[in-house]
Amino acid sequence: MTPAARVQAAIEILDLVIAAARNNGAPADRLITDWFKSRRFAGSKDRRAVRELVYRAIRACGEVPDNGRAAMLLLAQGDEALATLFDGTRHAPAPILPDEPIATGGIAPAWLIEALAASGIADTEAAALLDRAPLDVRLNTLRAGRAAMPDGGEQTLSAVSWRYPHGTAIEQSDAWREGMIEVQDLGSQLACQAVEARPGESVIDLCAGGGGKTLAIAASMSGEGRLLATDTDRNRLSRLAPRAERAGAGMIETRLLDPNREEQALSDWHGQADAVLVDAPCSGTGTWRRNPEARWRLTPAQLERYRTVQARLLDVAATLVRPGGRLVFVTCSLLDVEGARQAQAFLDRADGRWRADLPQLPAGTPRGPGLRLTPHRDQTDGFFIARFRAV
Repeated sequence: MTPAARVQAAIEILDLVIAAARNNGAPADRLITDWFKSRRFAGSKDRRAVRELVYRAIRACGEVPDNGRAAMLLLAQGDEALATLFDGTRHAPAPILPDEPIATGGIAPAWLIEALAASGIADTEAAALLDRAPLDVRLNTLRAGRAAMPDGGEQTLSAVSWRYPHGTAIEQSDAWREGMIEVQDLGSQLACQAVEARPGESVIDLCAGGGGKTLAIAASMSGEGRLLATDTDRNRLSRLAPRAERAGAGMIETRLLDPNREEQALSDWHGQADAVLVDAPCSGTGTWRRNPEARWRLTPAQLERYRTVQARLLDVAATLVRPGGRLVFVTCSLLDVEGARQAQAFLDRADGRWRADLPQLPAGTPRGPGLRLTPHRDQTDGFFIARFRAV
């Protein structure tokens, strides 16, 4: 592909990404992969270059662009070399017209900028949400010593965490194939540390998804005890079994739940768990470094639905913890409505039955009854982490 053809390809993919953002369609990564599946003529360098252009444009646009061309024109405004590729030749984008509509730059849609600022995320903190994320891996202590760590990493704040440059082919390493390491952001690893799961305990990961945090908790328990992973999404939960086998975490049990009937389905666990992790569904504002188009998908109505679900799941989890046990609430959000305010609302509803128990982690800043991790301050994805102790 010529450089101009790469620009046109990026415009076409951006059209798909914008449509998907408006209609809750597939994520950008999948759309890019599918676009190239039917275009075998594109080589690996072409794919990398087009992907880079697509994500540069997504990160540059604050509001949802009208179309892919408007998004790419925003990039071309500050890049003369890119602007010259709009020359109308074969497979190239048409020449730029005077007064042609150009997308609006910025960190996010205006309502989200206001919500973040009200939650203490502005200026450099907000700008860092769109940086490129590094690649963090967690040493799986259930398999430690079976293979050498891949070259090029540096140890982070955690004794079992290493950081690699973006794009490192970790999943092609012997260490990954043998289950010695798992890809997991440092912030996510620290959230699991907040659970303080110990060998022999009974622990529930209530919103386990694909099981990344479940596997980290299993390692903390040295594979001993009872660990139940639950979710309402059959597809995501089904991915845990092969991951657990590769990681040597055979003690993990799974249970598929029906939405809004979680408490009934877990009646055999009422008052039995030493710890319950609620990694609740949320807006994902802390993960924009990895999924920048997610900020175009979120609406105030969706945010309110997330808040409602989070509150309900906290109340369900509270019924499962034994006296003196721990409840850990985590969201990958930097909005207080999904963090400090949500945690305080739980304590208010608890009426003295629970107390805040601030986890001692090597990163994070106190925010309400919990801790907040941010890309700018902590070099992790954005997280809110609160721990409560049953009185």
